[in-house]
Amino acid sequence: MAAGDRPLNEVKFLTVAEVASVMRVSKMTVYRLVHSGHLPAIRVGRSFRVPEQAVHEYLRESFVGVATA
Repeated sequence: MAAGDRPLNEVKFLTVAEVASVMRVSKMTVYRLVHSGHLPAIRVGRSFRVPEQAVHEYLRESFVGVATA
């Protein structure tokens, strides 16, 4: 179920720092993903909040399988 399909009171939002920690990347990488549109986010004042489910979906879609020979 996508974040857009759930009532907002059930959506868990993560800060950029939390997303960076989950993805094991820098905060700047998260900002780039948000600004490029690859990772949806909402703006709260000067900060961004990313739906937790969107992070999981992004990682699932970005997974690179290893071919076995």
